[in-house]
Amino acid sequence: MYRSSEMEANHPNPHHRLGPRPLPLHLATLAMMCGSSSSALALWNSGLLRWRPNLDEAATALASELAPVDPDVFAVAVAKAARGRLDRFMAGVQRYRAIDYRRDTPEPPVIWAEGNARLLDYGAAGEAGRPVVLVVPSLINRAYILDLSVDSSFMRRLARQGLRPVLLDWGAPGEVERDFGLTDYIAGPLEAALEYLNDQAGRPVALIGYCMGGLLALAASMRRPAKVSSLVLLATPWDFSIDHEATRGVQLAGPSVKFWIDQLGELPVDILQTLLYGLDPLLVLRKFEAFGRRRADPARDHAFAMLEDWLNDGVALAGPVARECMFGWYGRNTTGRGVWRVAGRVVDPAKLPVRTLAVIPAQDRIVPPGSALALARKLPNAEIWRPRLGHIGMMVSQTAPALWDELATWLSAT
Repeated sequence: MYRSSEMEANHPNPHHRLGPRPLPLHLATLAMMCGSSSSALALWNSGLLRWRPNLDEAATALASELAPVDPDVFAVAVAKAARGRLDRFMAGVQRYRAIDYRRDTPEPPVIWAEGNARLLDYGAAGEAGRPVVLVVPSLINRAYILDLSVDSSFMRRLARQGLRPVLLDWGAPGEVERDFGLTDYIAGPLEAALEYLNDQAGRPVALIGYCMGGLLALAASMRRPAKVSSLVLLATPWDFSIDHEATRGVQLAGPSVKFWIDQLGELPVDILQTLLYGLDPLLVLRKFEAFGRRRADPARDHAFAMLEDWLNDGVALAGPVARECMFGWYGRNTTGRGVWRVAGRVVDPAKLPVRTLAVIPAQDRIVPPGSALALARKLPNAEIWRPRLGHIGMMVSQTAPALWDELATWLSAT
């Protein structure tokens, strides 16, 4: 019997794609939405449909507009519109699954490994003496969002700007990592990788943490400040009380999340995807409807498949990590309240002696800017940038390279 982390270790086959995950949930949402349209129409016709007070004016205007319309004709139109939406969504899904694309970006040299964690050296072919930058991604998603393709790669861009970027690829939890908590990842592979690069470079190295990886990098910087020349936090959350929707979602899903962790020893990818779904239940439906309607364009289709493959190629969270993240960060806001501990010591950003840059995307829908800003304001030596980008757009959009170049200049100067 294969565990989910083992089954997900391989990258998706372009002719057997898993996404959009979890597909049954998206189909159920669409079916419920379509079915409720006809039910709502029946209530409307009977005068029993109750509107929220702030919608009363709009409802009155709509009633006036529909007054001359034959109710039977309108009912047929509603049913047709619902079926059309289902057809467009499925057309988008089928078109995505048929795209002949598979990520074949050449992998850089692996210079170090511990358990399933590896260091990928993107600056190995460059001049000796380049400033070393250790990049720490999230534990939830695959690290290759930072190297999506040769033409869209945060890591390769930094290397072209004269740095030696090294990516810490966590991989999926194996037999050893299945019992890891956050302290085990930070005091284990992360600090060991930091030590290794310090020994190689003969001096402290820069750290970049992306999203959840920013919290891990922050904790490592506080524990080993002499090893870190500067710290960059990309879309890094801190005050989880600001994200009301996500917090409420975790609270509601808490018993189910605990059940899966207890049963499997990890939090499976599809459960994580379900929690993210709660942030905007119609996001995937809108996206695939639009893709199904879009005119065929091989370059744009490949770009769509490239990002969707990554989004659906998630990583299960080790059970102890999942408990700390779900019930500690989101549930009790341990970071924002100043009680998050690593190896028994509170992580207090106000005591960090390292020069820091906080990059807070203004259009981030995954990490609310206010949550990241709460961390930046606690850091004593922090500079704050607010680019007009999104959480993932910061790594994949056409305008993102301009930010990467500015970041490379900042790192070179520090």
